[in-house]
Amino acid sequence: MQANITLKEIDEVVAAVKERADISPRIGLILGSGLNDFAASVENPTYIPFGDLPHWPVSTVKGHSGRLVLGQLEGQDVFVMQGRIHFYEGYTMSQVTLPIRVMQRLGIEIMIVTNAAGGIADDFYPGDVMLITDHINMPGLVGQSPLHGPNIEELGPRFPDMTQAYDPELLALARKVAKENGVPLHEGVYMGLSGPSFETPAELRFMKMIGADSVGMSTVPEVAVARHGGIRVMGLSGISNKAHTQPEFVASHEDVLQAGKQIVPKMETIIRGVLRAL
Repeated sequence: MQANITLKEIDEVVAAVKERADISPRIGLILGSGLNDFAASVENPTYIPFGDLPHWPVSTVKGHSGRLVLGQLEGQDVFVMQGRIHFYEGYTMSQVTLPIRVMQRLGIEIMIVTNAAGGIADDFYPGDVMLITDHINMPGLVGQSPLHGPNIEELGPRFPDMTQAYDPELLALARKVAKENGVPLHEGVYMGLSGPSFETPAELRFMKMIGADSVGMSTVPEVAVARHGGIRVMGLSGISNKAHTQPEFVASHEDVLQAGKQIVPKMETIIRGVLRAL
C-alpha cells in the first residue's frame, strides 16, 4: 500500500496549478457522475487534465472527464473538478482526497460537492435532488479513512469535529435558492460506500434501517478532509436510480448517466444561486 500523500507533494501540485491558471479561487466544485456538462458554464476557463499534474490520480470511470476547470461562475473564481477519483479505482484514500488538500492550500473557503446516488428513501425517485444534511461514512467506520496515519498539523487537527460536516449557513442558502426558483429539493443523509458493486437488497434494508436516505460511492472522504482543513461544505446528491430492496430490480451505471440529464438543470440552478448569494 502506498504511503500517504505528503505536504511536499501536495504543494508540488499547487505550484503546478498556479503555473497554469492565474486565479485565486474561493470556491471548489466537485462534479459527480453524469454532471460533467455543468463545467461548460465556467467563463474564461483554463483546462488542466488530471494527468498533467504531478501525483494526481487519473479518473478511469465513464462519465468523469478527469480534468480541472478554473475560471469564473456567477462572478466567483472557481476550481472545478470535472469528474473525481474513487477509492474503488484502486487508489488510496490519501490519493482520492489529494484534490481537497490542493483546494485547501490554494485558499479555497467553500467546497460544493455533488454526486450521483441511489435513492433509499421511499419518496426519492430518479431525477430528484437531495440536499445532504449529514452522512454515514461506512469506509471510515471500518478503518478506511483519509485521515488515517500521521496527522499533518499544518493541514488540521488530529481529531476533527464532524457534528456539522455540512455547513448550516450554506444549507439554509441552498433551501432559499431552491424555494425561490421552484426547484423541488429533498433533504437527507447520504451513505458513502467503497463500491464498485451496487448494493444487495439486504444491504439496502440495513442502510434504510440505520437512517440513510441516499447511497453512493464517493463524497464522504472528500468531506472529511475538507472539514479537517477548515473548508465549509455544501453537498447535493442527484438521485440517479431507485435503490430497490427487491431482487428483481437491476441497477446500472447507464441509468446513472441518463438520470444526470434531468438532474443537471436543477443542480445548476441551486449552485448558481448559492454562488450569486456568496
